[in-house]
Amino acid sequence: MLSNTKRKTSVNVEIKVSGHIVDVVNSKIFDGEITIQKGKIISITEKDDIAPNAKYIMPGFIDSHIHIESTMLTPNRFAEIAIMQGLVAAVCDPHEIANVLGMQGIEFMLEESKRVNFHFFNGAASCVPATNKETFGYILDSKAVEKLMAREDIYFLSEMMNYPAVINKDTEVMRKLAVAKKHNKPIDGHAPSLSGKDLQAYIDADISTDHECATIEEAKEKIERGMNIIIREGSAAKNFDALIPLINDYPDKLMFCGDDVVIEKLWQGHIKLLVRKAVRAGYDLFDVLRVACYNPVKHYNLPVGLLQKGDNADFIIVKDLEMFNVEATYINGVEVFAKNHSTAIGNFYLQPAKQYDFPLNNFNPKKISEEDICVKSREDKTNTIKVIECFDGQLFTKQQVLEPKIKHGKIVIDQKRDILKMVVVNRYAPCKPQVCFVKGFGLKDCAIASSISHDSHNIIAVGSDDYYIVQAVNKVIEMRGGLCFFSPQAFNMFECFALEVAGLMTNKPVAEAKEAFRRTYNSPLYKTKTMKDPFMTLSFMALLVVPELKASDKGLFDVGKFDFTDLFAYEE
Repeated sequence: MLSNTKRKTSVNVEIKVSGHIVDVVNSKIFDGEITIQKGKIISITEKDDIAPNAKYIMPGFIDSHIHIESTMLTPNRFAEIAIMQGLVAAVCDPHEIANVLGMQGIEFMLEESKRVNFHFFNGAASCVPATNKETFGYILDSKAVEKLMAREDIYFLSEMMNYPAVINKDTEVMRKLAVAKKHNKPIDGHAPSLSGKDLQAYIDADISTDHECATIEEAKEKIERGMNIIIREGSAAKNFDALIPLINDYPDKLMFCGDDVVIEKLWQGHIKLLVRKAVRAGYDLFDVLRVACYNPVKHYNLPVGLLQKGDNADFIIVKDLEMFNVEATYINGVEVFAKNHSTAIGNFYLQPAKQYDFPLNNFNPKKISEEDICVKSREDKTNTIKVIECFDGQLFTKQQVLEPKIKHGKIVIDQKRDILKMVVVNRYAPCKPQVCFVKGFGLKDCAIASSISHDSHNIIAVGSDDYYIVQAVNKVIEMRGGLCFFSPQAFNMFECFALEVAGLMTNKPVAEAKEAFRRTYNSPLYKTKTMKDPFMTLSFMALLVVPELKASDKGLFDVGKFDFTDLFAYEE
């Protein structure tokens, strides 16, 4: 039987928790009692009187690479949900807010992380901006990165997305890498499809992880060359099914992450779902738990407990080792979540909300008109255009060359062929929108717009009619950031989710945020057979470091050539 008794001592409260103890470090399960004092495990005693139906005590889960901003929740609100799903720690890359607010954005994430009893481990954003091919909010140069890396609350150099600069030994990039090595902190990678000599050059720069593998062959090459592979199952990019067989041969070289996870995915279970799915598929329990709990601690040198004497008392209590439904979560010896009884909010919140002396947004566009997004056809010339082909659940795109629909001298949306218009609007200053065409969304009689578009987070929209697109974009501008769905068939025509913090996050209470998200994000009016998650996929259509064809606020972008390209396929 599980016990959780407390008794006063002369110096502190002593807590005893008993049940079936899952020792991931030594790969065994035994019956016993854990004694906690001052947030530490002071003893673990085996016992023979634990009831067979007692609960299981095990290390908590860790997300080994996540952008908290992508959940659309501030760190404290994220943690409120995470602890319910057994998460005790997150390795966080504040790259998104850094692109919008620079050092002040990172400072905000660090301060908000301290408000709650949860382990946030933040990195120094390495690629702000990711490229100079789009308008961005701030630049973090090597001097700024050096200041961050010297801080005790910065644990690693965040994903180095500019892999061409690493391979070519760009001076500024190499300085950032050198700073991380100087402080003996890990360097995270981002190297989609990189192979052979180029991959080796990237790894030789002491970049130790990658979460961008799409195939098991790609992952194996990277592991055999010395990298650790983070299996990602986000809201858009999903690689779990393709990569989980690696666990049979490389259990010590893998970790789990969400990367970009929206509220709904977090609420459904997040890392817990991956653990459950892997165990159900027949993979060894302790191999799975090493990936979910142990390997991140060792790779990043995290002060997170693993149920060993002397460790921080960080653990979860689950009903069984099949579903992993969480009964309670302990962090630093404090019960921060309990399923069957209320836990004082003071156990979780450590500090009150802080007032910042800098603005929490950077948003200065002007509203657009239909005239702003019209595309004139070319007289006496071919009008064949390059179309971005996108795929549900993937960050990469393909280029198609298609004959467009032309009406009254303009290239227009062709809803029947699913050739829709996509618009990118500079969020930082009034500028003319950039327009391109996209295939794969399958939207009908509606438009969606968002101020979340990786990495610089300009406004991006896609829709089946120019008027709908304009309405959705202008609503996002009115809100100074957020998500908007517009359709004349909707009850109010608009469904919106305002994101008041940097146009990326909300600090609204979790229940309120979840409901606003649900109404906007999950409207059945834009759910299609081809696209389960249009908002998330849209957010990556401006990600200029993932092939093949993407959209910048400065124009259509060919990732392979790493330069702008004309909309028309045959230039003269």
